[in-house]
Amino acid sequence: MCGICCVVTLCSQHAIHDFLSEDTLCHLRRRGPDSSQQLIKTVPDLSYECLFSGHVLHLRGLVTPQPLEDANNNIFLWNGEIFSGVHVGNLENDTEVMFRHLALCSSEVDILSLFSSLQGPWSFIYYEAARHSLWFGRDYFGRRSLLWQFSNEADSAFCLTSVSGCSESGSQWQEVPASGIFKIDLKACATTKSLSLTLFPWKYSCREEAVEERRFNVLDQVAKDLPSHVHLMVNESKLCLRAPVIPLNKTVSKASGACSGSNSSNINCVVSVETLQEFLAEEHKKKLACRFIDVLNEAVKRRVLCLFRDPDQKTREFPSMSHKKAHIAVLFSGGIDSMVIAALADKHVPLEEPIDLLNVAFMMKKQAKHRGTTKRHTSHDVQLDLLCPQEGCQDGDTSTHLSSFDVPDRITGRAGLKELEAINPSRTWNFVEINVTLEELKKVRKERIKYLIYPLDTVLDDSIGCAIWFASRGEGFISNQGELKPYKSPAKVVLMGIGADEQLAGYSRHRVCFRKDGLEGLNKELEMELGRISSRNLGRDDRIIGDHGKEARFPFLDEDVVSFLNSLPVSEKADLTLPRGIGEKLILRLAAKELGLTASTVLPKRAVQFGSRIAKLESNSEKASDTCSRLKLLSVDEL
Repeated sequence: MCGICCVVTLCSQHAIHDFLSEDTLCHLRRRGPDSSQQLIKTVPDLSYECLFSGHVLHLRGLVTPQPLEDANNNIFLWNGEIFSGVHVGNLENDTEVMFRHLALCSSEVDILSLFSSLQGPWSFIYYEAARHSLWFGRDYFGRRSLLWQFSNEADSAFCLTSVSGCSESGSQWQEVPASGIFKIDLKACATTKSLSLTLFPWKYSCREEAVEERRFNVLDQVAKDLPSHVHLMVNESKLCLRAPVIPLNKTVSKASGACSGSNSSNINCVVSVETLQEFLAEEHKKKLACRFIDVLNEAVKRRVLCLFRDPDQKTREFPSMSHKKAHIAVLFSGGIDSMVIAALADKHVPLEEPIDLLNVAFMMKKQAKHRGTTKRHTSHDVQLDLLCPQEGCQDGDTSTHLSSFDVPDRITGRAGLKELEAINPSRTWNFVEINVTLEELKKVRKERIKYLIYPLDTVLDDSIGCAIWFASRGEGFISNQGELKPYKSPAKVVLMGIGADEQLAGYSRHRVCFRKDGLEGLNKELEMELGRISSRNLGRDDRIIGDHGKEARFPFLDEDVVSFLNSLPVSEKADLTLPRGIGEKLILRLAAKELGLTASTVLPKRAVQFGSRIAKLESNSEKASDTCSRLKLLSVDEL
């Protein structure tokens, strides 16, 4: 994870530093605490100037300060990880490797070919000195944040940055669309005193006939959000990037399952681990589950091993627990996604190294604690009681104050911990109980989190963004010999389960879509889900987690995992004629059962905003899609 930033002025009356606020620099430094430096490139003959600012979080090879500049005056800023496609040695730094490859590119085709070959998350800014070209963009899924802001037409300036600060200019920041790679001809722009962007869009190599139509759809989509004085065009050569995944298989076949017969009989299937075992008795389903395990296992392996480990680094918190500190953490609810990721991480993280399970809870309102037996909550509470009986869930001396944090995700998290301990009792599993009060939530949101969520602004963004910020900070309590002791996770890599629901029909809206429009409608919904994940989730989550000097990694969005799932018809991945806890994400549940997991394999989807109890904490009248007043960068009392 790094913080990267570039400011470009075209004959502006203002100094270039005027376009980079101290707030933005502060946020960038938090993302990259290991090295910070700036470089200004002035081209007086052409009247343009560029400021490059790089802030490095050291994860691989030797610490490599950014921006990098070579003998030909090319300049490079990189915020990414290369997991495949371009070879990076165990002791090499991928920023240097990428810069070497870029320096060898002699044409646009070479540059596009290089980025098409990459597997892993990235955003970048590259100044190609000889051609006065500025290249930038995000990976296919938009797993790394990159924002842009354009000044008014008179100033002819713009800024690219991983994260913004408070905007004093009044110009809006927007996320750079993950639609392809952009190029700016700075020489031409400086000459005309106008700003033009050229887009090189993604395409599927096997669908040549659809390229032209898709090209202009993408162009229209990106152009509609740009200021009127900024021009966008697709490159004249019609060059494209090759998409790193295969297209979605939209074949529709009749869903089948262990509970055969009509849809109504399927709905009556028992939600139990034994039901999953019956599915696995089918050779085809078992083979698919094992293939899924293989590809997901490789994705997790890449993400836990591509990391610098100092052999002398030891934990100071509890020497008796482990002689090494944790390098890997999992955002952990005890649900199916995080359980599978943790179980697979266990196969590759060195045994003497702990794995931190980050479990966040927001203090429940007192009145809410007395509603546990109401009709609305009965079935849910019964399910949690079956999963983790009350006497087994509590740490003997848990205080009354801490019981206020026994939210659903805390209960399932403790139960999930027991499953993981049963799979590998030799591993030190640090179950980090992260407890957040309403007072702390309000304070930190106002001071920091709202700037990270920006430019997103809905109630849903607020709930999820705040929950992820506190969880990924990793400050809480762990149990040491029966006592809860303060602990702060030192792990720089945080694994997240995002992407599973979007690909495997995990959300309740997928059931609504399936009931209304069948498998055809469900296919369209899933294709749309993955297409919008960059703008809906990933940029925000990258900014949130990066604020702690940590890096988010997403195994379910590994290119090989997505291609494998895209190759299957939807009926092989989910069966929404089956009840919740079985039908959604069916292939993942079968894989979890194969891995030795038990009760967690049949837990239904519960979004983090509900499981952590942050939703409705402050207002019961809000809808998820409403604009959130708490995220306004300048509230009335601050003016």
